Amino acid sequence: MNKAELIAAIAEKAEINKSKAAVALDTLISSVSAALRAGDKVTLVGFGTFSVAARGPRTGRNPRDGAKIKIAAKKVAKFKPGKKLADDVNGKKVKAKK
Repeated sequence: MNKAELIAAIAEKAEINKSKAAVALDTLISSVSAALRAGDKVTLVGFGTFSVAARGPRTGRNPRDGAKIKIAAKKVAKFKPGKKLADDVNGKKVKAKK
């Protein structure tokens, strides 16, 4: 599924037009990005958690000639799926809470 297909699915399920669905999706993405840039975690219960991890500097190899190269330290975005999402992907039935 690409972004356009996701926007169409959101619009259909929420019974809104595609332009409003696109604004909602873009707002979600920019809000998550801003929170991660600020060093915060974003937790969507049942879906998962977005966080930032620091990757230290390391030595790698150039695949073309095998020479050693230095790879700089950087921050990377991580995603850990929530239980409901993991169960949905694996086809497990999730019991509804009473």
